[in-house]
Amino acid sequence: MPPQRVILAIVCLFLLLGFSPAGAQVSPGPLSRPHSKLDGSLQCLKCHGAGSGAANQDCLFCHKGLAWLVQKGRGLHGREAKKRCSQCHPEHAGRDFELIEWEDGAPEKFSHERSGWPLEGTHLTLGCEDCHKPEFRVSPAATLSNRKETSRSWIGLEPDCMSCHEDDHRGALGANCLECHTNRKWRPAADFDHGRTAFPLTGKHVEVGCAKCHLAPGLQLPVNDKGKRVPLYKPLPHQECSTCHEDSHKGRLGPSCSQCHVTEDFRRVAKESFDHDKTPYPLRGRHRSLRCAECHDSRSAWGKRPPFATCNACHEDLHAGQATLAGRKVDCAECHRVEGFRPSTYTASRHQSSRYPLEGRHRSLKCESCHLKKPPGISLAKLGKAGVLLRPSHDACMDCHEDSHGGQLKGRPHQGACESCHQVEGWKPSTFTDTEHARLEFSLQGRHAEVKCSACHGPERRDLPPLPGTKVLGKAMVALRLEDHDCSSCHLDPHEGPEEGCLACHGFASFRPSSVDPVLHREFTFPLEGAHRAVPCVACHEELNLVAARSSMVSARGRTPSLPFTAGHEECVECHSSPHGEQFALRPGGGACEDCHDAESFRPASRFDHTRDSSFPLEGAHAEAPCAGCHASTADGKGGQITIYRPVPGTCQDCHEGK
Repeated sequence: MPPQRVILAIVCLFLLLGFSPAGAQVSPGPLSRPHSKLDGSLQCLKCHGAGSGAANQDCLFCHKGLAWLVQKGRGLHGREAKKRCSQCHPEHAGRDFELIEWEDGAPEKFSHERSGWPLEGTHLTLGCEDCHKPEFRVSPAATLSNRKETSRSWIGLEPDCMSCHEDDHRGALGANCLECHTNRKWRPAADFDHGRTAFPLTGKHVEVGCAKCHLAPGLQLPVNDKGKRVPLYKPLPHQECSTCHEDSHKGRLGPSCSQCHVTEDFRRVAKESFDHDKTPYPLRGRHRSLRCAECHDSRSAWGKRPPFATCNACHEDLHAGQATLAGRKVDCAECHRVEGFRPSTYTASRHQSSRYPLEGRHRSLKCESCHLKKPPGISLAKLGKAGVLLRPSHDACMDCHEDSHGGQLKGRPHQGACESCHQVEGWKPSTFTDTEHARLEFSLQGRHAEVKCSACHGPERRDLPPLPGTKVLGKAMVALRLEDHDCSSCHLDPHEGPEEGCLACHGFASFRPSSVDPVLHREFTFPLEGAHRAVPCVACHEELNLVAARSSMVSARGRTPSLPFTAGHEECVECHSSPHGEQFALRPGGGACEDCHDAESFRPASRFDHTRDSSFPLEGAHAEAPCAGCHASTADGKGGQITIYRPVPGTCQDCHEGK
């Protein structure tokens, strides 16, 4: 082992064991030449502090350039700041000892990745001195360094390209060269994309060399120290083609060539960018989408200017002369726009001035609902190529509308004309009112006036027999002529066919209550008199207690209870039980109630005369005696009481005690 290596190992061991010069009071060896001014036992504390080995902060106090790198975390010293300085730079090995021990013994073997800036591309071919030279040391680390021999310094370089290379673009394209160039090859700029600039290259411009534009003769360019013109990259005028190309139109069509021309071929006109507004006929609407050759003859340099005063100058009349206003044939523009033939500009408002003003629902109809396309029976020669009937017949509704009622009303004076019952505001509701219905065979009264028309005439005939099909009624499926008008044609008869008919007891306003009152009851076999007037119907006609069906219509589901009204009415006992038992059974007439009572009230017996009808005439004081004084009550054997009228004693002794 060389003596220098042995000395270095001893010094390092001494320092690592913590023996400071102050503690040892003997220097382990002379310092290297850069630190020689610190030699001597009185200088130890400047590097080793208070009795410790050399510390990083003591080193960085003098080496301020390295301190700046450590603070910023840059370079080898910033990235490996956790190491002790003495691990790489041991001292006390003599004046000629090199403080830097290179990998494999040479700076060229140093792994540049440790510095944070790996060598790539053409940088790999350079020697250390090609980059680490004073003119490139522009970092603050170089300014802060107190190293006198700067030619051998390794710090102070910056990673940006401009710190070493001259900017040919004079700052016009920014400071980051790597946006366009690579460190493998400077020219051409492999990463430069002209499409990302304000002027992407298209068409013929792709084939043009860079110098053709950036060293154009018309540009006022600076000259470098070699007398060559310096290219201008930014800002380079490019808004108008005329900055580079001569205007063959001498300004007549404006400065922007791109409005008409394209970069692929100057002689080809771009239809989508050509400003037709600068011509006497600006293009509008559908004309914008036409190919130029549809109006212009491209074979003869676009040919003679086509006429354009009227639409008919280019377009034929597709309506074969039907399009007239006030008898005058008009141009297409009267009813159509250049944006499209549909919809027509002939609106409902304009239709008001025609022979058939649009009213009601006709206003909301689409034009083609009346102006049919290729209607049957009319030749295309009459309609024109458009095939649209512009002047349909309109004198009567039937000119457009079919008879939806199947001819049911042809026998009427108006022959079933739609307008007799309908209006243009809408088919529903019909204008046929109850007043007009009254002129027919069946006038609407009471509840019939409230029922919907369709309940009798339409397919919504609930609980009624179905109507015949469309062959009889037409598409509307409405039966306008109902043959049978009797109540029984629609309603069930629960009374088993009384000869008087429904209207004898019922009205149109309501089926219940019945219209039968005591006065009308006289027409029947049992006139209501006296107290019978106040008796409810159900008291005699028990069938009224039955639950009525949901509907009285003839096709309603569910059983309709029978109400024959056959209650007896020959004698009182048919309804009333006798409170007298059989006391009067032997009397002439069998003791009929009406012999003593009338219908006004059961008590008193208004028809009984004690003098006339009994064997004991009431005279004197007997005339004022109460009935109960002679006619006592007794149990009838059925849990009730019965008054004894006969036999009753008739002598004085039977009632009066002798004195």
